[in-house]
Amino acid sequence: MFSIGPYLLRSQVLLAPMAGISDQPFRRACLGQGAGLVVGEMLTADIGLWQSNKSRSRLAWGTQAAPISVQIAGAEPSQMAIAASTAVALGAQIIDINMGCPAKKVCNRAAGSALLRDESLVTAILQAVVKAVDVPVTLKIRTGWCPASINAQRIAQIAEDSGIQALTIHGRTRACRFNGQAEYLTISDVVQRVRIPVIANGDITDATQAREVLLQTGAAGVMIGRAAQGNPWIFSEINHLLRTGEQRPKPTPAEVGAQMAEHLQGIYELYGEHMGLRIARKHFAWYLAAHLPASLAQAKRSEFNQITTTQEQLQLTQSLFGRTEPLEDQAA
Repeated sequence: MFSIGPYLLRSQVLLAPMAGISDQPFRRACLGQGAGLVVGEMLTADIGLWQSNKSRSRLAWGTQAAPISVQIAGAEPSQMAIAASTAVALGAQIIDINMGCPAKKVCNRAAGSALLRDESLVTAILQAVVKAVDVPVTLKIRTGWCPASINAQRIAQIAEDSGIQALTIHGRTRACRFNGQAEYLTISDVVQRVRIPVIANGDITDATQAREVLLQTGAAGVMIGRAAQGNPWIFSEINHLLRTGEQRPKPTPAEVGAQMAEHLQGIYELYGEHMGLRIARKHFAWYLAAHLPASLAQAKRSEFNQITTTQEQLQLTQSLFGRTEPLEDQAA
């Protein structure tokens, strides 16, 4: 366990902020399966855009348990400070700064991981945001801009000196995007250099690997991204292995069905039937890919995508998972 400011996290395993994915229903599912912290989807630092439907949904946290962590992205210190203080006024309890996103539309605005090329601007942004709010500020970065310019160590020291209270490092540079394999040696080096909690991120897909990364890096925690899509149980599986040294059994079909139904209902409640029907499709596909044989998953995904009402989506979920026999024995 470790703390971020006054918040003692109940687990070493955190959910990464993922645009278009880690919305309120997804975060609730991951918290229910034991995530120690769930970071909301990235918000632009331009608060003039926060009235859009997309931004309003990203600012929805309902009855989510503390601490509520909100990620912001931008390249102008005063604008980032205003965004941080506005988010806190709306209920944010931790502000996370994005300096790790490799997406072109973010980097082309000199934000996200593009900031790693300008350490003086990094310093100005971190100091401005920390000064603007009275809640913990955290930072997410990559190891550098490209393999020839690894500077996570210097950025980490800047972060600690600026008052950042936890640092997440994805083990790739911006140039690597999501290609190749994440490396953890840089993360291990950073852990040795700073006193603030360091969280390792990148290519952590199961409990065994999570434990190995924690041992290899000495990090305070690990952050899970894509591996949680359709599989919020990854948090309870990692927690169980770290606590007992044993693998946790995979969820039963009934458990998968119950979780999916709850998740879909949350999507409908947040987005309404029209948008909820469509947003549910990608989450349903991820659950299928994680818990069904490929041929059956493909057939059921096609069937689900043809459905025109939320009630029918729930009925298909129940018919597919609301049973006890092994899923691989079911006929398509």
